[in-house]
Amino acid sequence: MMLLKRIITIRAGANARPAACPVKEIMMYKTVRDLFLHFKEAVPFRLVPALICTALLIGMLLLPAPEGLTPKAWGLVAIFLTTILAIILKVMPIGVMAMMAIVIVSLSQVTSTSSKGAITDALSSFSNPLIWLIVVAILISRGLKKTGLGSRIGLLFISLLGKRTMGIGYGLAICELVLAPFTPSNTARGGGIVHPVMKSIANAFDSDPAKGTEGKVGTYLALVNYHANPITSAMFLTATAPNPLVVDFVAKASGQSFHLTWTTWALCMLLPGLVCLLVMPLIIYWLSPPELKATPDAVTYAKAELKSMGPLSPSEKVMLGTFALLLLLWANVPTMLFGPAFSLDATVVAFVGLFVLIITGTIDWDDVLSEKSAWDTLVWFGALVMMAEQLNKTGVIAWFSAGMKAAIVASGMDWLPIAGVLVLVFVFSHYFFASTTAHISAMLLAFLTVGLHLIPAEYHVPFMLMMTAGSAIMMTLTHYATGTSPIIFGSGFVTMGNWWRVGFIMCVVELLIFAVVGTTWWKVLGYW
Repeated sequence: MMLLKRIITIRAGANARPAACPVKEIMMYKTVRDLFLHFKEAVPFRLVPALICTALLIGMLLLPAPEGLTPKAWGLVAIFLTTILAIILKVMPIGVMAMMAIVIVSLSQVTSTSSKGAITDALSSFSNPLIWLIVVAILISRGLKKTGLGSRIGLLFISLLGKRTMGIGYGLAICELVLAPFTPSNTARGGGIVHPVMKSIANAFDSDPAKGTEGKVGTYLALVNYHANPITSAMFLTATAPNPLVVDFVAKASGQSFHLTWTTWALCMLLPGLVCLLVMPLIIYWLSPPELKATPDAVTYAKAELKSMGPLSPSEKVMLGTFALLLLLWANVPTMLFGPAFSLDATVVAFVGLFVLIITGTIDWDDVLSEKSAWDTLVWFGALVMMAEQLNKTGVIAWFSAGMKAAIVASGMDWLPIAGVLVLVFVFSHYFFASTTAHISAMLLAFLTVGLHLIPAEYHVPFMLMMTAGSAIMMTLTHYATGTSPIIFGSGFVTMGNWWRVGFIMCVVELLIFAVVGTTWWKVLGYW
């Protein structure tokens, strides 16, 4: 017994000795741990993605500039790619990432020889009228939600087409089509206006993910709700924020020989877009059929909601009148009637519409100030446009295009496969992007430039129009492809596997429609 007690005492002493660490080491460890925990909780970014982006930036800056690029141009490439990666990994909100890019460009002076010149370059795009067109149009679209006109439009189409589930799907698609020219935020349109209507209808049929009954009508309607969004985004210049950037890149790549005005864009995309909207609800009906095929109560529900809303309010009438005015001016109807002296820039028209809404009290100045999405778009869109422009000015786009061109030429492909490869690679690379604007900023100008060097001149316009359509169609692919997708996906009506399956098939179908119907339509219009 005495021996056993002695052994226990020795072992206890042995175990206790390693724990006798110096007090300073313990305090230092605790301080470091507390700082790390505070840093992790207080700093508004995701630490691991931030470290990855920092490592990319430092690593690229340490590498020597490739042959054909100056060190400053290579530094700009590093800043640009780091910003794109930070947006993809969602290190912080996209506006903060854009501000980070502005700060780094200014401090590093990669675009100029002085800090004054660098900050002038970094802020240069904020005077771009195309950016302000999107910002002002987002402010205008606020009136849809404030007046209730957006919900009324959705309910109206459902009351007309809602006797069957497929009819409700077409009602949602038509609602998207009507709203698209006036809502440059596709997220506000599909996620903020149409989706609440869609959810209300699904819940009216007891189709609720919380109850496990989403398959009744909700899954089908959610997919139609979403897939109408990329199609309508492709149909109008003012239907989604990155479209003006596409216009800018098309003009630059073509040497200003082909410029997409609001009217030209709408005319070129009209027929293939309508065909896509026509077949999309049918294909989704086949891919993800609803359990309830007939829905006569939807008409009753919509009519009851419309009755409770009462007649058009004065503010709704002002919104309708403003929309009509914007459509007429954006379509250049005064120019057609009275000559070029009455032509107005699209951004001027947008400001006129906003001013009308403010002076009539339809929206007020507080609404303008509180529309965070508009000012957020101004910052991040302006920064990405700035970097894209500077990449072009410093010769990076020309350098990259020359390298891609050399690789494609070495492959020995004919021009038609080359065009197909460029379109498909551009579209399906969107699997790696969570931002349409980031994707377009990173790749479109280079792909357009390469294509126009390798494709015969008589086929330049259809190639550019296919790339234009692809810049919106690619949003069909994933549940993180654009701002609308996480809203609709997050409502729980569609599983991730079903979302990706339907997205891939719809992307292929819509590309084929634009390749066949679109190119034929553009031939009829005389564009090639």
